[in-house]
Amino acid sequence: MDTQRSFSFSSFDGTELAVHRMGAGRPVLLLHGLFSSAEMNWVRFGHAGKLADAGFEAIMPDLRAHGASGKPHDPESYPPGVLARDVAALVAALELDDYDLVGFSLGARTAARSVIEGQRPRRLVLAGMGLEGLAGWNRRAAYFIDAIDRFDQVKRGDPAFMPVSFMKTMKIDRVAARLLLQAVDDTDPGELARITMPTLVLCGDKDDDNGSAERLAATLPDARHVTIPGTHMGSVTEGALGDELVAFLGG
Repeated sequence: MDTQRSFSFSSFDGTELAVHRMGAGRPVLLLHGLFSSAEMNWVRFGHAGKLADAGFEAIMPDLRAHGASGKPHDPESYPPGVLARDVAALVAALELDDYDLVGFSLGARTAARSVIEGQRPRRLVLAGMGLEGLAGWNRRAAYFIDAIDRFDQVKRGDPAFMPVSFMKTMKIDRVAARLLLQAVDDTDPGELARITMPTLVLCGDKDDDNGSAERLAATLPDARHVTIPGTHMGSVTEGALGDELVAFLGG
């Protein structure tokens, strides 16, 4: 397996973002989920390695306020659509003009927004995402903001226990994360008509955290829905996730 290489670049507003690369070949940009990182989402469970072995170069940024990337506390560092703007800045910095785009959960939402706002990957994967997770993001964000606000009071049995536990594991900067959550807007289902490239909607068979993946696939112009084992968090640990990425992107 190819070894991992890392670098950082200045995004559109000067915030330094960390990017990790593995493999050599066709570029595939991989966007991780909320409170996660490139290492946790794509490297630890072997998904990036499978892509590298299949002849791809996995390009994995740590999203703003996550991982080794900048975590500014200035609200002006989180304008509306900030994550899609970061993706556009990375695509420009690497001069990518023929690549694939993959996102999980918040990363899937960011990937969809990036395409709606003008990015044109050859193929797109939206993992851990359903139609309601795009159209009803404000409700989902409110759930996580509540978890941040009650961070020190949350006990086992509380609906916020799992996200708080994960934030502790990942040593999340809660000030930066809260600002980021407020910068992510809803996606109108009518905007999904702009996602015209072949798309894989990939979801755990016990994952309904972001609504119906089947409905999302039915709404998109050229998409198919595939399930793998697992809940929302559990599906990331399944080897089937990497296998399905290789099968779809290499097909």
